[in-house]
Amino acid sequence: MTATVLVIGAAGKTGRAVTRALVERGVRVRAAVRPGSTSAPYASERAAPVTVDLETGLGLDEAMAGADGVYHLAPNVHPDEVGMARRLAESASRAGVSRFVFHSVLHPHDSAMQHHLRKGEAEELIRAQLPGVTVLRPAAYHQNVLGPAFEGQIRVPYSLDAPFTNVDLDDVAEVAARVLTEDGHEGCAYDLVGPERQSFRELAEQASRVLGRPVVAERISLQEWLAGPGSGLDDERRAALVAMFEAYDRDGFADESDDLAVLLGRRPTTWQDVLLRATS
Repeated sequence: MTATVLVIGAAGKTGRAVTRALVERGVRVRAAVRPGSTSAPYASERAAPVTVDLETGLGLDEAMAGADGVYHLAPNVHPDEVGMARRLAESASRAGVSRFVFHSVLHPHDSAMQHHLRKGEAEELIRAQLPGVTVLRPAAYHQNVLGPAFEGQIRVPYSLDAPFTNVDLDDVAEVAARVLTEDGHEGCAYDLVGPERQSFRELAEQASRVLGRPVVAERISLQEWLAGPGSGLDDERRAALVAMFEAYDRDGFADESDDLAVLLGRRPTTWQDVLLRATS
């Protein structure tokens, strides 16, 4: 079993979930956070924060030294994703890390979304440096919709009828912990999609039934999003997300794969399951 894992991006929601899943398996975690971060990683005596600057590589070799495995999750929509992947892979190679898992994205070669293409390029770069890398390609999380559902209004800047196969974050974290601590996943790439194909309109309707109160799905314009949630982003990140919304509007974000069920050894968590769990 992998005894010590360096988790990159440990202060984000995915990093915290992966850290928790690893700690529950008895793994010691080095929880990497960026310099000056005010976000805290998952709190546990088995999780020790370490400071790593992914943009410069400062602190990376020190954090990597003696680690048995690495979980690499780059900052969301970061323009230097490929450079970060190169620095991580080179450091892991120097340190002789035995297991490396890269958190990619479903459809990493979709040319409509530049940040997906960067994920795909990062995959290839890491694979060339570390042939045994395991790649996880999750769909969008149910948790992205959970808060708005409880508030009674889900607002998105794309079609309410586009199909999505959203996945439970805890399922993704469980799979991450498995592939980091179990043999047989070296060189594999897994598409992690949920068991249901649902539109945002259907997500809202089901949430209404489960929660016993109205949950409304509403489409907003890109202009409204740009003036609201998108107003605090830099131009490059804003443009990347607009391209993503336009792709969602045309095609949704869905696929079919048994990978998640096989890796979990059970039925993946549904949207209803996530809602019920959040109310318990």
